[in-house]
Amino acid sequence: MTAAQDAFFVLVTLAIALGVSLASVGYFRKVTLPRPAVGVFNGKDMVVMMGFVIALPFFYLALPGWLLPPVLGLTMAGGLSVGYGAVVRRGLVRWSLIICLMAADWITARSAEDDPTHALPYWLINSVVILLMAVGAANLNTQGGLKLRHVSRFALALAVYDLFFATVVPLTQKLFGAVQGYAFAPSAGLRIGEFGAVVGIGDLLVYALFTTVAYKSYGRQGLTLALCLVAVFGALAPTLTPITVEALTGHLPEIVPAQLFFGPAAFFGYLVLRRSGPERRMIDVRPPAPPTRLTPAPGELETAGAWDVARRRLDEQAAVNAAPGPAGQPDA
Repeated sequence: MTAAQDAFFVLVTLAIALGVSLASVGYFRKVTLPRPAVGVFNGKDMVVMMGFVIALPFFYLALPGWLLPPVLGLTMAGGLSVGYGAVVRRGLVRWSLIICLMAADWITARSAEDDPTHALPYWLINSVVILLMAVGAANLNTQGGLKLRHVSRFALALAVYDLFFATVVPLTQKLFGAVQGYAFAPSAGLRIGEFGAVVGIGDLLVYALFTTVAYKSYGRQGLTLALCLVAVFGALAPTLTPITVEALTGHLPEIVPAQLFFGPAAFFGYLVLRRSGPERRMIDVRPPAPPTRLTPAPGELETAGAWDVARRRLDEQAAVNAAPGPAGQPDA
């Protein structure tokens, strides 16, 4: 690659990694999600998530090419609906926005197939979809009670996973080649002519999740350390390593797994933060929303009917959940 291509690769990757991390923290500060019906997320949930991480690539590769985009699109549409239900409370409005976004992704992807020189709209729209997915998923887990020790161990496990499936079994390369250019491809990035940079949704989710949970658990101190780790080990190290290898050997590595650098760094960062005290819980950061009152007041059943009363109570509770948290949030 030329020096200009190297600079583009590094800077775009850095901007995306830090952007998704800061956006996730911003979402956390402004939006309160309802408490999950399944209880508090814990280490067992991380084991389940790791199982999905291992199984999904095989599932995607087994699908025929014509079926892959619809499956990815339905998955992302459902994720966006769940992740942003507290932001756009009216279901009709929320789903209308999601459908428009999905349609734009599909149309621009088809246009890019016909004329690759006009692929910029596809990369921009698809990247917005993936970044929204990562931010929503990170906050569902963070506000669901996930702790930094769980996230750091998950990142460390991903480092082992990426190393194995990038060197021993080249699954990562196959998956990357199978989904690139499709509508709803699970990666964010930018390609302009010979310049390109792409970051997978898995890496983005880990960056957003680690940064947001570090902020919840240790406030400004956790946020500062997390952003430094994301910048250095999530963006700079994975992009500068292939550039350095190419300069020294003349051979550009096909793929350099980002979690190989970030996973150990995230675990070390957790050990450093742990020395400053125990992790804060969501109840320590933000008072829980008041319980929903579904029992109607006297006379309401006669005037509105049981269904209308219950629906009105649920709407009132959703409005409370969507409001910014009061005093007691992390350091602002």
